[in-house]
Amino acid sequence: MITEKKEKLILKISFFSGLLFAVFEFIFAIYSHSQSSLTDAVYDTAELVFIALLLFLTPLFHKPISEKRPFGYFQIETIFIIIKGIMMLSVTLGVSAEVLHSVISGGNTVDNGLVSIFQCFLGIASIIIFIAMNRLSNNLSSPTIKAELLGWKLDIAYSLGMSFAFFISLYLEKTPFYFLAPYFDQIVAIIIMVFMLPESIKVLWRAIKDIFLFSPDKELVEKIKMLCNPIMEQYHFEPVFYDITKTGRHLWIAVYFQIETNVLAMNDLAAALKSVNEIVTAEFEECSCELIPDPFSLDY
Repeated sequence: MITEKKEKLILKISFFSGLLFAVFEFIFAIYSHSQSSLTDAVYDTAELVFIALLLFLTPLFHKPISEKRPFGYFQIETIFIIIKGIMMLSVTLGVSAEVLHSVISGGNTVDNGLVSIFQCFLGIASIIIFIAMNRLSNNLSSPTIKAELLGWKLDIAYSLGMSFAFFISLYLEKTPFYFLAPYFDQIVAIIIMVFMLPESIKVLWRAIKDIFLFSPDKELVEKIKMLCNPIMEQYHFEPVFYDITKTGRHLWIAVYFQIETNVLAMNDLAAALKSVNEIVTAEFEECSCELIPDPFSLDY
């Protein structure tokens, strides 16, 4: 219950902060005719739709697993992350087309100094919001919150990078690149979208792997083996196969093992299972582990 409240609080902070940012960015984009600022506003608005839906769905992600729903509601979160990924890609491609059209039409001159100051202000505000959200998210293993924190990291890099770039552009007139001045706003917008595109694709691909129950990343698998193997060795269980599935925020681990004798002591199995679950749940908040004897290793 505490985890659910913390998660909803973080999402509310992200939502209302993003709403304020989007309003200021749209107003500034209209006033300054800056397409890079408009790009940022469109991204933030698309993000708000996603967060608003998650605020209503968050209680579902904390409902217990049952026979009727063996995977709980964890897949719903994965589906929404896929929707978010597709939405962000669509926004990126749509805005890119508009920016390229502006470049072909002769560019767009803006007050670079004003844009630099505005983006610097947004960058500083984003850092404050990120620090607050990051402190609240301690000990949370929510993919939604991780995605939100990543989004704010990108906002910080985006805003401060734009601020610096537009500040540098004030001195273009004194360089051989003065002819780029009318196109600088569009160039910055395109560069930002090029850097954001891989992140959107990465989030989308990770969610697709989860929805189809693909094996998680090799690094995660190795980490789980490193946690479980010492306990298995302690009880003379030899791991044969790790069946690891990640769906949403929950991790399912099944360890198939062999034994040296024909008799398996239930006390040993119960103790090993308890120890393994304690160590993996300490590392991964939403996690369940089971130990399964490999029948082919037993001589009946």
